[in-house]
Amino acid sequence: MSVSTIHDIGYRHYDGKRLGRAYVTRSLFVHNLRAAYGLGRPARAKVMPFVLAGIMMLPAVGDIAVVAIAKRPEALFPYTRYQFMLQLIVSIFVATQAPVLASREIRFHVVPLYFSRPVGHLDFVLAKLAAFATALFALTAIPVTVLYIGGLVTQVPHSGKQLLHYLGGLAGCLLLSLVLAAIGMVVAAFTPRRGFGVAAVIAVLLVSGVLVSILQGITENTGHWTLSGWLALFTPFNLVDAVSHRLLGGPLSAPSSPPGTGGGLAALALCAAIVLGAVAVLYARFRKAGLS
Repeated sequence: MSVSTIHDIGYRHYDGKRLGRAYVTRSLFVHNLRAAYGLGRPARAKVMPFVLAGIMMLPAVGDIAVVAIAKRPEALFPYTRYQFMLQLIVSIFVATQAPVLASREIRFHVVPLYFSRPVGHLDFVLAKLAAFATALFALTAIPVTVLYIGGLVTQVPHSGKQLLHYLGGLAGCLLLSLVLAAIGMVVAAFTPRRGFGVAAVIAVLLVSGVLVSILQGITENTGHWTLSGWLALFTPFNLVDAVSHRLLGGPLSAPSSPPGTGGGLAALALCAAIVLGAVAVLYARFRKAGLS
């Protein structure tokens, strides 16, 4: 008859503070925000996001130099229009970084590990979406802030009016960041291969813009100007531009937009529907991945 022996190898129960679900969600947000800019990852992961961020800054710095040297305050870029002027750079950032946040865990089948901790599926989705939207907001809002500060330093007149325009520009940056983050995350979540994800996001953001422009040209040539304005709602940049123009009073960047305040409200409602719909789709997607 064998005798069993219990050995004490020094394991102790954890009796410290349990930080809980809110701390885990906040940690997920910070982790994904850092990942969007390659922080905490190899140097090659930092190249693309920081190069794009630098390109976003160049027009703002150059414009301030022109205003200061030539004494032409009217040459300052409109705050609500800046992100639309550089929509190609913003689109490349979304296309390259959305797969980093949305598809890596799915591709390597590690999503179930996240849900082994006290974090819910909705917390997981909201943390990722909020992190990507924050990364996009930093990409677009920092150059606008540089423009505003440069305008103050170069003594652009009507500083009170400039402040209102600047706040409107920030609101436009926030709305655009939410819409693009929602679209980019959904597309990337269904394309686990990063290369396919980049191509798919680029197709959705840029090809949709080209198709809408073609349709708008056709409708304008046939005299249907109102229909041309409503077609702008089918591409994300023109959609947010309609809100900035109709509700925030900024200049129109797109060729046309829905008419009147009603058109702006319809565009805003569609933006909200895109974000909420993305949350629902991502919830279902990550919940399914968490069960695999």
